[in-house]
Amino acid sequence: MHLVFVSSLVPVENPSSGFDIANRAVFDGLRALGHRVSVIGYLQPGQTAAGGEDVHLLGELEVTNAKVGAATKLRWLAKAGLHRTTLSSAKMLETSRAHMETLLQRLQPFDGIVLNSVQLPGAFAASFQKHKTIYIAHNVEAGSARENAATASGLLERWLFKREAHYLDRLERTLTRAASAVWTFAEADRLGFGYAVATRATVLPLVTRWDLAASGPEKSPEYDLALIGTWSWQSNRIGLDWFLSKVVPLLPAGMSIGIAGQLPDAPAISHPGIRLLGRVPDARAFVESGAVLPLISRGGTGVQLKTIETFELGMPCVATRASLRGIDALPGNCAVADDPAEFAKLLVEKVAQVRTGNRQRLSGSVFHQAQKTRLLETLDEGLLRFGMPAVASDLALTRDEARQRASKTAGAPYGLAVHEGGQSR
Repeated sequence: MHLVFVSSLVPVENPSSGFDIANRAVFDGLRALGHRVSVIGYLQPGQTAAGGEDVHLLGELEVTNAKVGAATKLRWLAKAGLHRTTLSSAKMLETSRAHMETLLQRLQPFDGIVLNSVQLPGAFAASFQKHKTIYIAHNVEAGSARENAATASGLLERWLFKREAHYLDRLERTLTRAASAVWTFAEADRLGFGYAVATRATVLPLVTRWDLAASGPEKSPEYDLALIGTWSWQSNRIGLDWFLSKVVPLLPAGMSIGIAGQLPDAPAISHPGIRLLGRVPDARAFVESGAVLPLISRGGTGVQLKTIETFELGMPCVATRASLRGIDALPGNCAVADDPAEFAKLLVEKVAQVRTGNRQRLSGSVFHQAQKTRLLETLDEGLLRFGMPAVASDLALTRDEARQRASKTAGAPYGLAVHEGGQSR
């Protein structure tokens, strides 16, 4: 079948951000089920689009607030005011409604449109809703904006987040109510749009890469703790600020802590072991350079892709409960705490085990396969609302095969599968 995948940023060859990783997982899943997927969206500078000739770019666009100047931000805000929409959707108005409708007409015939998150679908909702749609909610965006407003440091920032929440609430109601099905990445989000939407909503399990790469030889950890993230995103920054202000002061001075990712307005840090590394060339290699991973989400909605990546890599971790949204079963090397003192204590204990030679690395292959199988099943079930059964192909798991694999792996004790000699067993 022919689907049109509409996204502010198109799926890319080498996804790094959480948004890009989720895009690519859904895109790969739809194609693995045998469907033709045409893509509409912008390309972020420095990226290469995945999908070949069926990608229809609206242009190249930098959407990250931290990477643009004041003039661009003011232009976005003016557009948001003029069009009475969100700042995130105002960024999408570099193209016109007439161009979007011409492009959709050119792609006909298609069976339905998959609307990926609120930004581009919200900017041209009237054009897309002339067709059958499925809406993908990466988060309950209005709820995240309200949360950000509550923690904002200044009056202007608080007003901007409140304004965003107001318009996001309206756009999310429009997109979810018109959709044949809604896909979320966490159970709380499935229920977050109200009962009428929840009856048509299902949770998509995610993987951070379609094929799990084999682990190379294990190396000695470079850092006791490793954290990486898009810290310019307010929901991520809330977690990092909590970790730095509440947990780090309780950690031993001799513990080394590597923090990767651009960190605007870095706070004063007194712990001697912290290293602010900025952007790193290989995110996966950096993650594996840590002995233990702190998973520190404190707010927002949606699944935490850093958590999924940690489980796929089999890395030992300490996680807040908010970091575990959308996860049904925890591996044996994941400890959970929300209290700063308990969180710090668990980190110290796990690092001590690594220093004595117990790396606590597990095989993530069973977790990865179970997620992938459930993802394919859930995508297929959602597409049935379009009246589109999956097409078996050389790339696809049929539904029967998926269920057989799921039943074999559902009870597998992946918390007991260890790395020996640097290889997954």
